[in-house]
Amino acid sequence: MKHKAFYILSLLAIAAMLLAACGGGQPANNGGANDNNNAMTNNDHNDNDSTGDDSGGMEPFKFGMVLVGPKNDRGWSQAHYEGGLFIEENFPGSEMILFELLNPADKPEATLEGVVDEMVAQGASLVFTTSDEFEEDTKGVAEKYPDVAFINVSGDDALTGEAPPNLSNIMGRMEDMKAVAGCAAALTTQTGKIGYVGPLINFETRRLTASAYLGAKYCYENFRGLDPADLEFTVTWIGFWFNIPGVTQDPTEVTTNFLDTGVDVVMSGIDTTEVIDVSGQRAAGGDTVWAVPYDFEGACETAPDICLGVPYFNWGPAYLEAAVAVAHGSWEQTWAWNPPYWDDLTDNTKTAAGWVFGPGLSEDTRVFLESFIEGLASGDILVWTGPLNLQDGSSYIADGAVADDNQIWYLPQLLEGMTGSSE
Repeated sequence: MKHKAFYILSLLAIAAMLLAACGGGQPANNGGANDNNNAMTNNDHNDNDSTGDDSGGMEPFKFGMVLVGPKNDRGWSQAHYEGGLFIEENFPGSEMILFELLNPADKPEATLEGVVDEMVAQGASLVFTTSDEFEEDTKGVAEKYPDVAFINVSGDDALTGEAPPNLSNIMGRMEDMKAVAGCAAALTTQTGKIGYVGPLINFETRRLTASAYLGAKYCYENFRGLDPADLEFTVTWIGFWFNIPGVTQDPTEVTTNFLDTGVDVVMSGIDTTEVIDVSGQRAAGGDTVWAVPYDFEGACETAPDICLGVPYFNWGPAYLEAAVAVAHGSWEQTWAWNPPYWDDLTDNTKTAAGWVFGPGLSEDTRVFLESFIEGLASGDILVWTGPLNLQDGSSYIADGAVADDNQIWYLPQLLEGMTGSSE
C-alpha cells in the first residue's frame, strides 16, 4: 500500500496541537462483559514510534480497531488493519488498539460491548467497528460511551437518523469498482459464463453483485459486440462473510462447482481468498480459467497469471481524517459513501475504492477496460441506466432514467438477467 510522505509533512505542523488536545479527559470504563479471550493488543508495527519521545511526553491518541476476521486475511479485515496502520504512520503520536476475529465461530464468547469496554479503559477516544455484522451493537456501545466517537463501516444509521450523535458511518463506493471487475470478466470469458461467490444477502451485497453484473453486461455488448442476453451471470451465496465450517457453504466447493459447470471467470464477493486460490490451482492443472478477487490490494499475488484485477477498499485516508478530527475536537457525525479517485485508482493517499489491473488481463482487453473506466470517470457511461427490472420482472429504473443513490444503496432484489437468490 502506498503511503506518501506528504501526509506526514502536512500533519506534522498540527501534530503538537492535536496531541495536546488528546492528552487528557479519557472516558472511564463503565463496566460490561469482559470475555474477549485476552486478545486485545496494542499495535506494535508503528514505524514512526510515535508513542515514544516524539510525543513530547503527551499521552498518545488511542483508537480502537475491531475486525470481524484476522488482520492478515488478504481481504476485508486486512484492508481495515492497514487503514489503522495508515493512521499510525501519518499521525504522530497515534496508537491502534486492535481486536481481531470478533465473530461467532472464532470467539463465540466475545461481545462488541466487552471489546469496547476494554478499548475505552485503555484510553481509546475513537473506535472503528469494521463490519455490517457490528451495526446494531455499535449503536448500543455508542450510547453507552457518549464521549467516544464511533465509526461503523458499511452501515447507514447515521443516514436514517437512528444513530446517536457520536456514531458515523463510512463506506467506499465500491459499486464503481465492481462494475470495472464485471467488465474485466465479460471481456475475458470464453464460455460466456461468469460465477460470483457471494457472502450473505443484504442491501450491500445485492448492490455490489448487481454492479458487477451491469458492468459485465455493458462490456459484453458494447466492447465485444455480443448479445448480453447470452451472458450467464450466476451468484451463489455462502451465508456469511467467510467460511464457517458446518454453518456456511464452503467457498472452495462453490468455486469448484462453478469451474466444473463451465464457468471460466469466477468473481469473489467474500472476505477471504478461496476464489483465487481454487482458480489458481485449476489453472496450474491446465484449465483455462480466471479469477477476480476482492477487498485487498495485493490479492492478485496468490495466482497472478490468472488474476484479471482487484477491486479493493482503501480505508486509510478516511480513517486518518476521522482520527485527526476527533483529536482536534472538530469531529461531527457523518454518513460518508466515499468515491474513487478517478485520476489514479491506485493513489492510496486519495482513493476510497481502487482497482489494480491483474497480470491475467490481456493487453487488448486492458485497452477496452481502460476505455470503460474513462467512461465511468467522465460520466459518459452510467451502468445504472434504465430500463432495469428487478429479478421478479417488476420495473425498477424506467427507460432512460438513472438510478439515484438511494435506489442503488437499497436495491431490494437482484436484477433481471442475474441467476441466484435475492433473499
